[in-house]
Amino acid sequence: MSRRDRFDVVVVGAGVVGAAAALRLAAEGLRIAIVEAHEPQPWSPAAPDLRVYAFAPDAQALLEQFGAWTAVAAARAHPYRHMRVWDAAGGGELAFDADQMGRSCLGHIVEHGLLVDRLWATLARTPSIERLCPDKLLELEQDDDEVVLTLQSGTRLRAKLVLGADGAASRVRSLLGVHTRDHDYGQQGVVAYVSTQLAHQDTAWQRFLVTGPLAFLPCADGRCSIVWTLPDAEAERVLALGPTEFCAELTRAFDARLGEVTSVSERKAFPLRRRLADPMAVGRVALVGDAAHVVHPLAGQGVNLGLRDVASLGSMIAEARAIGRDFSAVHRLQRWARSRASENAVAAGSFEAINRLFSNESVVPTLLRGHLLGLAGRLPPLTQFFWKRAAGL
Repeated sequence: MSRRDRFDVVVVGAGVVGAAAALRLAAEGLRIAIVEAHEPQPWSPAAPDLRVYAFAPDAQALLEQFGAWTAVAAARAHPYRHMRVWDAAGGGELAFDADQMGRSCLGHIVEHGLLVDRLWATLARTPSIERLCPDKLLELEQDDDEVVLTLQSGTRLRAKLVLGADGAASRVRSLLGVHTRDHDYGQQGVVAYVSTQLAHQDTAWQRFLVTGPLAFLPCADGRCSIVWTLPDAEAERVLALGPTEFCAELTRAFDARLGEVTSVSERKAFPLRRRLADPMAVGRVALVGDAAHVVHPLAGQGVNLGLRDVASLGSMIAEARAIGRDFSAVHRLQRWARSRASENAVAAGSFEAINRLFSNESVVPTLLRGHLLGLAGRLPPLTQFFWKRAAGL
């Protein structure tokens, strides 16, 4: 192979997490290749993406490290200053406010398509990153010193480190033979944009119902993005409703906190599953983002967990290079993988436990959850602890 086919790192998958990984490691002076099957659709402000994230402060800080956040914020990233969480059956309410946390905002609501668009623009401006698109991974082999990848185009690449950032159906994970621990929640997340009678107040709202959590996330155009978690059959039923009937049911489910829901956009639903890869690294190949962990969308933490994989990996590589050590050494990668797998498992288990506690009509859980929310709401240090955990601070 020629020098041109040798890289420090090859990233497979150029979604939010994969693109961020390539940019973060390029900032360390490494030569990167990124492999992606499809060019992303250009983002258009006239066609909002139904997939949105509650982007945490540490995720923002990561994008700031390689100069992508300014372009995202300038396009359409709406800051939210408050969060309200309450239970439909058990009572109790938890409130988070930016002023109490000593911050200008708690986070930003950002569209998936916008993030990918701006990250790709940053990739194109980074000379140490070579994009191979459209192309796909066919085969992967490794020894003690390097990894060799064969692509669908026939291109062969050598790298010291390979990152699988190719999503929940990861080809990298499959080629490694890594098993996953899976659980189907029997629920779907119904997503849409809605207009409401009252302003959203720059507040992220979440109401726990026995069918699952319902979130209203504040957007820059004054609308809210909703994620309505429902059992499979119930999700199919509400998707089949006409706009007027859907808005009426949604108003009732949300307890009319923002008055009547007056209009709704196109609606879609996606199945909710938990999937954890074990292990997250084999030899010189590591899994990040959805390739390593898919969690319940409670609190919008999925993409934030993936970007924490990237931030942690970037810090580990920077520390190794600072002392003249091999950044891709297997023992170092294994230590990173164990740490991230532990944190991701705790996060997935926490989201699942909360979902089970609140999606329950039994008397004892109903009384307990209302008491817990009320207690947390009366203890500011506890409130700050919960928020800092979600924010990655």
